[in-house]
Amino acid sequence: MIEQLPVLLFLVPFVTAVSLPIVGSKYVSWCRPLTIGSVSLMSILAIVNLVTVLARGEIRYVFGGWAVPLGIEWVDDGLAAVVILTVSLLAVISLTYGEGDPGAARQRSPALYFTLILLLISALTGIVLAADLFNVFVFLEVAALTSYALVGAAGGRALVSAFRYLILGSFGATLYLLGVSYLYVATGTLNMADMATRLPALMTSSSVVSGLIFLFLGLSIKMALIPLHGWLPDAYSDAPSAISPILASSVTKVALVAWLRIMFSVVGPSAEVGHVPVIVLLDVLGITAAVAGGVLALAQVEIKRMFAYGGISHIGLVLIGVSMGNATGFAGGLFYLINDAVMQAALFILAGASLHYYGARTLDDLKAVRERSPWMTGALVVAAMSMIGLPPTGGFFGKWNIVLGALQAESYGAVIAVLLSTLLTLAYFVKLLGSLFWRAPSPTDRRLEIPKTLSVSLGALAAAMIGLGLMSDPIVGFFRDFAQRGGL
Repeated sequence: MIEQLPVLLFLVPFVTAVSLPIVGSKYVSWCRPLTIGSVSLMSILAIVNLVTVLARGEIRYVFGGWAVPLGIEWVDDGLAAVVILTVSLLAVISLTYGEGDPGAARQRSPALYFTLILLLISALTGIVLAADLFNVFVFLEVAALTSYALVGAAGGRALVSAFRYLILGSFGATLYLLGVSYLYVATGTLNMADMATRLPALMTSSSVVSGLIFLFLGLSIKMALIPLHGWLPDAYSDAPSAISPILASSVTKVALVAWLRIMFSVVGPSAEVGHVPVIVLLDVLGITAAVAGGVLALAQVEIKRMFAYGGISHIGLVLIGVSMGNATGFAGGLFYLINDAVMQAALFILAGASLHYYGARTLDDLKAVRERSPWMTGALVVAAMSMIGLPPTGGFFGKWNIVLGALQAESYGAVIAVLLSTLLTLAYFVKLLGSLFWRAPSPTDRRLEIPKTLSVSLGALAAAMIGLGLMSDPIVGFFRDFAQRGGL
């Protein structure tokens, strides 16, 4: 049973997704309970899986009895276990919130709507577990196709945003597949572990250099790394409000995890691509994304777009942490990645609820929320604290360890970038909270009763942001041990 955990984590949402159109054609009301039940069961399995991996070490699952490198292998290690647990729990919370904000897409075709969500979750699981480059591509594309459809489900201008997302996403997939082809020609294998043993002697090969460049450009589009981020702000802003939290908390984060796994498990942190050290390149890209994303977020007046650019900035912070070449920075980057997933889910639930219940799309519209929903206001304050990096939230301890890693590496430019990004985050949240608080109550304001599902979702995410901070020592220690086992 234990050896089957990786495939069970994938099959639970996938089998439900395949069955849902049949069930939904006759029993439409069953679609949502089956979806939430499936993802909840996946979350329970993810907890069992994490405990098992912590106790027994990584689980390797080989399909069909074919030994690697000929066969297909999944690797369920500590990083995969934590990411899958995060994705599944945030999916449950986002789906719980979505009950109160159904949207036109769910009303038109609930079976298709929930099928796409389940396929997205199962594809993200496959990306994290896949141990060969081609299967990562397959799951990346399944996740991308479902994301395009979910973004466009809102109709109107969301269709244009989904089409732009499709064009750029397909271009990224083409670059990734081209990179995989070059690496296969050079090494004769697609399995990551097998390729890792062959690459060191081939790093001067033009095929390997070209392959790695194409591969990382493709994944950079998937994770919306500046300057390849053009699809994300419109896609997340125009997507149905019930979908944005799932997309923002998981899609780019899992693409980044795929990049990190390839970078550190296959290429190696000490490798050079075209005579440029890989970690130096990551550091420069991370600094650029962290600062530029913060500047772009500060310039926004639309709430969802502000949060979208804030997420792009925090992708840069994660890259800064993992590019320091030491276990402290790497652990800080991964810990911040988990925190950012929680923060993005909370922020987009808040943005969606503000739009759905109060018609608040811009900062000026947000004035209506304070008097009418203290619960939402409190959750926004906690999310702002974590985004800025104030104790006792997890955001503070993630940034703290990234800065410690940068100081250890004597990368003072990275330290300045983290501090500057923090100041920019503070600036745009002061701007946002100012719109919320610097206004006298209107006599026409009255409290609007929000659904219990929204209160539960926001309460769970606020508790998670604080809980991650209080539990930061063991979690960061876990990631530090993971990094040291990988050679950092």
